[in-house]
Amino acid sequence: MKVSIIGSGAYGIALSSILHRNKVEVCMWAHSIEEKENLEKTRISLKLKDYKIPKEIKITNSLEESIKDSCLVVIAVPAFAFEETIIRVKEYINKKTPVLIATKGIQQDTCLFLHDVFKKYLKNNVAVISGPTFAVDIVKAVPIGFSLATKSTKAELVIRKCFENSTTKFRRTRDVVGIEICGSIKNVMAIAAGMLEGMKVSDSTRALFLTESMNDIKELIDALGGRKKSILSFAGFGDILMTCTSPNSRNFSFGYLIGRGATQEEVNEYLNNTTVEGMYTLKSINKLVRKKKVEIPIIHLINDIINGKKDKEEMLKFLIEK
Repeated sequence: MKVSIIGSGAYGIALSSILHRNKVEVCMWAHSIEEKENLEKTRISLKLKDYKIPKEIKITNSLEESIKDSCLVVIAVPAFAFEETIIRVKEYINKKTPVLIATKGIQQDTCLFLHDVFKKYLKNNVAVISGPTFAVDIVKAVPIGFSLATKSTKAELVIRKCFENSTTKFRRTRDVVGIEICGSIKNVMAIAAGMLEGMKVSDSTRALFLTESMNDIKELIDALGGRKKSILSFAGFGDILMTCTSPNSRNFSFGYLIGRGATQEEVNEYLNNTTVEGMYTLKSINKLVRKKKVEIPIIHLINDIINGKKDKEEMLKFLIEK
């Protein structure tokens, strides 16, 4: 078996590590020649410094080489690069090859979920994974769980065969929309949770925020055609709990900077050196809820605080008055 990993960021490398442990052939695509050559030479990514990429994992800058003869193609690029990547993948992928989307987010200009963006170009069987899984934990081979959202039994079977093992668990659902919403919006909520941490609120206040967030996301899932119970999945409660409480979350750490009153220079430096998916998703989800006329006021508040229209202290007032 050969699996193509499209994306050589921390998450793509982490997913590759599972496949390597399962003795699956891996060919990972890097977006630039420089990235490819650096990874080949050092076998270490600056995004995952404590993990050495096994020599058996092949790294290439050629999409054709990565995808050729693969039984599964995994998309693990940043959300902003997703559509461009899918357009390029279309040139080389076999129509019968299932695709696994590991990218989280909502497209900014169209407000489309990524599986909908995918379907604009390809008819392959597709699945989405999401769950409480930091890359730094995945490479340590600790027990982890994913929500696997797909309407294709064929895609599910291939993914399980390639990835499942004694430390990697999948729980299938057909609610692709609900899982995508959870996977996307949790990054936004993590920014807000980080703000509260930076403001040094109490554990009780953090718990208040997490509870209100869970309820808001559940209503958003329902309003957009998903299943409310998906909020209790690995992608829902599991990922929200993890990303909203851990400094290992880039989104949480970004929110923490704002909460503790970091200078604009510090904030800009962090954004320039770190991929904060929640910032990309915030613009999309803020636009989407307005477009669909869904009442999720915390999204608008987070957006206003980030953009300097409201003070961070408004968060505390909001939690009591909402």
